[in-house]
Amino acid sequence: MFLKELIAQSWQALMRNRLRSVLTMLGIVWGLVSVVILLAYGQGLGGSVLHAFLTMGDNVIVIFPGQTSMQAGGERAGKKVRFEYEDVQAIREEVPIVRAVSGEVNRNLAFKYGTRVVSLKVRGVDLSYGQMRKLDIEDGRYFSDLDYVEHNRVVILGQVANKRVFQGAPSVGQSVSIGGLDFEVIGVLRTKVQDSSYNGLDNNDGFVPFETYRDLKNIRNPDLIVIQPTAPELDKKTLAAVREVLARRHHFDPKDEKATPVWDTIEDRTTLDGFSLGLQAVLGLIGAVTLGVGGVGVMNIMLVSVTERTREIGLRKALGARRWQVLMQFLLEALVLTFAGGLIGIGVAVFLTWVIPPMPLYSELYKTANHEGDIFLHASFLVIAVSFTILALVGVISGFFPALKASRLDPVEALRYE
Repeated sequence: MFLKELIAQSWQALMRNRLRSVLTMLGIVWGLVSVVILLAYGQGLGGSVLHAFLTMGDNVIVIFPGQTSMQAGGERAGKKVRFEYEDVQAIREEVPIVRAVSGEVNRNLAFKYGTRVVSLKVRGVDLSYGQMRKLDIEDGRYFSDLDYVEHNRVVILGQVANKRVFQGAPSVGQSVSIGGLDFEVIGVLRTKVQDSSYNGLDNNDGFVPFETYRDLKNIRNPDLIVIQPTAPELDKKTLAAVREVLARRHHFDPKDEKATPVWDTIEDRTTLDGFSLGLQAVLGLIGAVTLGVGGVGVMNIMLVSVTERTREIGLRKALGARRWQVLMQFLLEALVLTFAGGLIGIGVAVFLTWVIPPMPLYSELYKTANHEGDIFLHASFLVIAVSFTILALVGVISGFFPALKASRLDPVEALRYE
């Protein structure tokens, strides 16, 4: 009840100087809008960059053949490792914490459709590759088990590859010559906003079943191996188990990382998450400085208020008011002023994040119609919670020192004040 009365008295005191209170709140409003917009921008930018990175694959690890740097099993260091087709099957059978595994081979081949001939990179992949590498089909279908069993000559094209070969004409169901053999186009990928790759962008390539690729170019073994752990947190354990299998088959030390260098996208995601948090921290700090300027305005007004109400403070103390009660009175006035401006600022910021359109980041590059990969401003609960935390700190700091000055006034001297 006492707190309720204090808040009511604080509000009445502020309303006695409405214009001054409103002008002071404007600084808080502007500061909080800055904090929310900057935090929302940092979150949107970080999310867009992370989205473009994650489209490369769903928690995948890419293993490349390297060169040994350690002696093992009588083998000298410096031996080149060359993967075999059976390696993929061995990993699939011997490492249960691998959810999916695929070999991959890629070469540039000539595509001929009618009189048009273009050179495209063609990747030979296993059935599980599409799920791991997020090959989403926009038109047609993905590979089936039968395509691999019967070595069907079928191909899936990325959006850019499809446009280069067919120039906008319908492609699914059409026949195209690849390396001198006829293939049926069974699918076209959805445009992928991709900001990470190891052999070029998927939009630019064609994909065929691994077994069919072996018939096409008489290539038996994969250039690299793509694996997916059963859980992201098992990436290191999974990689160690896979290296044990490969080391046994190719006679190198499983601790020799140079024999099988990797790209661990799970580890990179942690780095990107750290980048996103760091960016938001920097932008939040900039916004907090702006809000702090508004806090200085609140402190200044409260110091003026203490000076104007010196006799009132003396009278309260003479009538028995304690120091902490006077301190609470002025601190609450500062907090009421700060949070009133903060609520208005939150409303303005949420409205601005709603009306500001997505800011181009990837849509111009990939010509996406739905702004995929662009920066969206969204005043999430986390952004608002962080903003209000900063606001509370500014309010307490701005009001505490004027309130402390008021609580320390001597009642006799205060009553003499003119």
